[in-house]
Amino acid sequence: MAVHHQLIRRSPQAVWGVLADPARYGEWVVGPSGSMPLDQAWPAVGSRLLYTMRLGPWSADGVTTVRHQEPGSELELEASFKPLGTARIFLQLRPWGEEETLVICDEHPLRGLGGTLHNAATEALFLVRHRGMLARLARLVEQESAEQGHTGAGRA
Repeated sequence: MAVHHQLIRRSPQAVWGVLADPARYGEWVVGPSGSMPLDQAWPAVGSRLLYTMRLGPWSADGVTTVRHQEPGSELELEASFKPLGTARIFLQLRPWGEEETLVICDEHPLRGLGGTLHNAATEALFLVRHRGMLARLARLVEQESAEQGHTGAGRA
């Protein structure tokens, strides 16, 4: 199981705000070039979003489904990508100190080719992917919070 963590210098609510926005999925997840909700209830259990993977001229769509969520603390997803099968992605948000969040990401293949070929080398690839993904998430959350703080200060 590939598990990685990232300290984000914002509250769990700020992190959840980005995770709960299906239009931002493609901004923090490594791989998809874009996403759109298939259901209006994201991130309610059972809600889905469509994402597109591109590699040069080649592209294909996948679907991510919310399997479990606890607002502000847990989001469990099942990503389905026909050529590779499905994967489970579990994100846990833990308050860390006054205004920080420790995000723990646990991902592993469930079904299909990805599960069949799962080994130490694919685990290493997951860890590299997580580093990029969690770093992107941190940048988005921290940048968004800084912009909102700046905007709020200008209105006072």
